[in-house]
Amino acid sequence: MPQKETLTGRERVRLALEHRTTDRIPIAMVCAGINPPAARDLAAHLARERGLTVETYLEPIVDIVQVDPAYAGPPLAPKTDIWGVQRRDVSYGAGSYDEISHAPLAAASGMDAVVAHRWPDASWFDYDCLPERIAAARSVRDRCLMIWNGNIFETSWYMRGLEQMLVDVMVDEELAWGIMERVTDFYVQYFDRALAAARGGIDLVFTADDIGDQRGLLLPMDKWRRLIAPHHRRLNRAIHEHGAKVIYHTDGSIMEAVDGLIDIGIDVLQALQFSADKMDPVGLKADFGDRLCFEGGVSVQTTLPFGAPADVRREVEDRIRVLGQGGGYILGPSHYIQAGTPAANITAMFDAALEYYPFPG
Repeated sequence: MPQKETLTGRERVRLALEHRTTDRIPIAMVCAGINPPAARDLAAHLARERGLTVETYLEPIVDIVQVDPAYAGPPLAPKTDIWGVQRRDVSYGAGSYDEISHAPLAAASGMDAVVAHRWPDASWFDYDCLPERIAAARSVRDRCLMIWNGNIFETSWYMRGLEQMLVDVMVDEELAWGIMERVTDFYVQYFDRALAAARGGIDLVFTADDIGDQRGLLLPMDKWRRLIAPHHRRLNRAIHEHGAKVIYHTDGSIMEAVDGLIDIGIDVLQALQFSADKMDPVGLKADFGDRLCFEGGVSVQTTLPFGAPADVRREVEDRIRVLGQGGGYILGPSHYIQAGTPAANITAMFDAALEYYPFPG
């Protein structure tokens, strides 16, 4: 039977991150959304079956929402980010994805080019607007607030190109380190200024780096520990100084890296791609659940797009029963819900999360 909700979203997430059970499992869409074709199908389904819009359906369910400072820096060319990375729309039929079309450091042959690159400055953002944005977010409902996005290795390879960055890590550590060091410098200053301006109003900081693929890690662990981990450790330390917690995203098969991720100071491991090799929710909870919290876990590769609603409900219940034992779990899809995902499966995920509570009160 559904449990009566007695906590705010912010309280619910805070208790979960303290490894305590709550009135229901916290629910979030961290590093996850609903791609436009699936969102259109969901909108039609909700209007027909429940008389709701997607927004009015999700608003009372989702316990974490995003707030960010406003960009106030120099004008950016269309489809160009603050790092100088350019993207273009690539169609997949029903919609499109942003794909990198220009990596500004792709041709860099040494540190001179890295030093000469126009690096973004943390002063390009307006942090004074954050208290107002925080108040607006909480005026709807008191939810956990999260700021985006410290992806150090990913930002670096966006500028360099993934293949070339992987080569650099193996044969030119100075160049790889030099790029990541400058990216980290920016993120440390950015989050330091944002969290100071928020005055305790931001609870979570989203950081990321996809360090795994479907079969294993992208890099040997010794390379990760030497070249990537120190930058995240520095960033995480700066975040923790403000009392916020770090939620870290990585896709892929990353079980052998979890100890290292805990060592660099992450609080919440996000994505939980259990369809990847060797990813096991039982083992993850047993081995690391006393030192780490989790978010995500409902498969956007298998169950949501290709299962039936009953399959989705079983997976949701299994994730809650295993990962939510004793607290420490926030349920959500493992990534963006893709085009073609049945709307009935999306609502089955949220309905099951709201209704299933296997733990004693």
